[in-house]
Amino acid sequence: MPDDNITEVAVRAALAKFQDPETGRSIVQLEQVHALRLEGQRLTITLGLTTWAAPLWEATRAELAAHLSRQFPNLQVTVELAVHQRKPEKLGEIGLAAKSVIAVAAGKGGVGKSSVAAYLACGLRRAGCTVGLMDADVYGPSIPHLFGSHRQPEIYEDRIQPVVVEGIRLMSMGFLAPEGEAVIWRGPMLHTALTQFLRDTAWGELDYLIVDLPPGTGDVALSLSQLAPLTGAVIVCTPQVVALLDAVKAIAMFRKVSVDVLGMVENMSCFVCPDCHRRHDIFGSGGAKRRAAELDVPFLGEIPIYTELRLLGDEGKVAAAFEQPQARPYLEAICRNLVADLAARQRAHPTLPTLPILG
Repeated sequence: MPDDNITEVAVRAALAKFQDPETGRSIVQLEQVHALRLEGQRLTITLGLTTWAAPLWEATRAELAAHLSRQFPNLQVTVELAVHQRKPEKLGEIGLAAKSVIAVAAGKGGVGKSSVAAYLACGLRRAGCTVGLMDADVYGPSIPHLFGSHRQPEIYEDRIQPVVVEGIRLMSMGFLAPEGEAVIWRGPMLHTALTQFLRDTAWGELDYLIVDLPPGTGDVALSLSQLAPLTGAVIVCTPQVVALLDAVKAIAMFRKVSVDVLGMVENMSCFVCPDCHRRHDIFGSGGAKRRAAELDVPFLGEIPIYTELRLLGDEGKVAAAFEQPQARPYLEAICRNLVADLAARQRAHPTLPTLPILG
């Protein structure tokens, strides 16, 4: 198209073909083009993106600029970003207002599942998302220790107020039971506790609710799949064969209850010696990536063994993991890959617009 024929109408027609990461629908249809200025050979767009898509903001900016440049090769394109507000819908009878509910699970204990759940929550929050983290491991709650908080939640207007650390809204049995005391409950009591954590906690409006499940494929995972419309599950494992076997069982369990498996994370993937900087594959190498490919599950990334990460977890400073230059690229990549995978699913199956209630 010759440059002298470029009009705002033509630009908006090109923009109408660009999809919002969160919903997969047109940014024009959703009124996310907050401003458009066409001056000769210069085009400036202000694109509104939701905080849900915060980890993808820069990638989306570049993608839109490239999209417009392909349509109008001689146009100088500048894309500016702004926050676009979109309220989450209430999820079922529990009344939880969260755009995405993501379970973090493992087929066995000892693979660092709770740490990965915490890293996801911290990474999404650092990117700009509104995040809650629910510790559903009633028997062995780790989230309070990882975040260095053991204060009891307050009750206001019959709602439990989540404990807020590093801007993340937390709820855990570890905040309610005396430290060091064992919780001895049967299945129905676990179901009741999960219901209260979901329904009676004042989560507010969330982009993401991360749920740290107990290890294995027992009652809690099944109850959660019934209580909340799960967006999907992330499976954590280590490279060795015995851990992968249990991870496969966890994937099978979620698929049996029709919960999407959003990806696998390989924790303790290797050890990089701080002195000689050589890589040591203590538990093997690449097992989770290979098994993910075999099972048609996205591989979200790996987390090497770093002494600093272990120390920060022990000291209740898990959020500071993102301040470690060696670890940060791995942790940020996992968060980014997770949201990118969710956005790709939305592009393939765009969210339908909410219909008005008639009558």
